[in-house]
Amino acid sequence: MVVLVLASVPPGLRGMTTRWLLEIAPGVFVGRLSQRMRTTLWRRVLRHVGEGSALLVWRSPGEQGLEFLRWNYPWESVDFDGLMLMARPTAPGKRTEVARRLSLDN
Repeated sequence: MVVLVLASVPPGLRGMTTRWLLEIAPGVFVGRLSQRMRTTLWRRVLRHVGEGSALLVWRSPGEQGLEFLRWNYPWESVDFDGLMLMARPTAPGKRTEVARRLSLDN
């Protein structure tokens, strides 16, 4: 299973993406792709995303069961004891709880 989230991208990119995935909500696409097709789609997204953002999530055999790639995405990926988490952006000068915990561990 693959989930692709696109925000503020050109309409042509969303149209192109519907060749491989089903759009279930504005900018949210799901489907099944092989690793080769997933890589090909991600490269095309990066070529056409412009000033927008993209997040690609897919099933993986690891402990977490998924992996993801992001481009110009406002949330940050954080390695937390071997698990990849997404940290919500905060106002300048403020830190998220995850960031605070990570700084205490170091």
